[in-house]
Amino acid sequence: MPSDQPDIYPAREDALITQLKDNIETVVRCNNESIKWLLTAFFAGGHVLLEDVPGTGKTTLAKALAGSINADFKRIQFTPDLLPSDILGVSIYDQNSLDFRFRRGPIFTQILLADEINRASPRTQSALLEAMGENQVSVEGNSIDMDELFFVIATQNPVEFHGTYPLPEAQMDRFAMRFQLGYVSREDELQILDSQRFSHPLADLKACADLEDIRAVREAVARVRITDELKLYIVDLVSATRTHPGIQMGASPRAGITMMKCAQALALIEGQNFVTPDIIQQLTVPIIAHRLVLDSESQYSGKDARQCIAEIIQDIAVPV
Repeated sequence: MPSDQPDIYPAREDALITQLKDNIETVVRCNNESIKWLLTAFFAGGHVLLEDVPGTGKTTLAKALAGSINADFKRIQFTPDLLPSDILGVSIYDQNSLDFRFRRGPIFTQILLADEINRASPRTQSALLEAMGENQVSVEGNSIDMDELFFVIATQNPVEFHGTYPLPEAQMDRFAMRFQLGYVSREDELQILDSQRFSHPLADLKACADLEDIRAVREAVARVRITDELKLYIVDLVSATRTHPGIQMGASPRAGITMMKCAQALALIEGQNFVTPDIIQQLTVPIIAHRLVLDSESQYSGKDARQCIAEIIQDIAVPV
């Protein structure tokens, strides 16, 4: 049985993570924190919701990750008329065999980009729930396992509401993290113009890791040490959202599991073989904020989930 605490820091995995980050940065110009969050969720086995205005590089970031590890990549453009069968697949009658044959939909891939996910109806959005939560899909009474690498990157525009549907709470809870890319600096925007004068950098992107490398990193993440005191700290942070004033619905136990795994992944990315309290605090907003439902009084007063989380962090003693 593998030890809970590695004897030495996994140098091979550290080199792979650095190489992967550098490879993505040759294509995507954004703040380094966004790439760090994306890799954190990816190595922890979670899914990501990118919420930002159009043109900030959400789709490019998803393609850069897939291209960097030579993974199977598919994109679904969510629209109001999209049906669940357009995602899961459909049975087609085969005249030769006189039987129905199931043709798999685009969800059966390794990295899935669900572009503008909030443009589809809740009925269509729910087609992703089982795959994201249980890594399997039930079709016509049969369960089909997803690829072990299955990773969803969904995008949505937070400022456009015409023709969109809010993501239901069950869907939001399936996303390990939600964050924004934001606008780039003046210097980075100039480099974007230069890099795309003749072709898109994605055209020259080369894979720098294979699936075995990713599997090795995920195994290393599971071996990153996290003490019982820090696990209790996570439980206290998550449970405090259920009783905090101004919050109508707090985070679920799934949020605590996600927090632990992402904390281990982020520790590895930052070159540590153990989790520290500051790593957990870094993750509270991208992991917990989108799972909270504020009461009407908080919403009308202008209070947001970030403020509630900041108050919770202040109230709970940090383990030493």
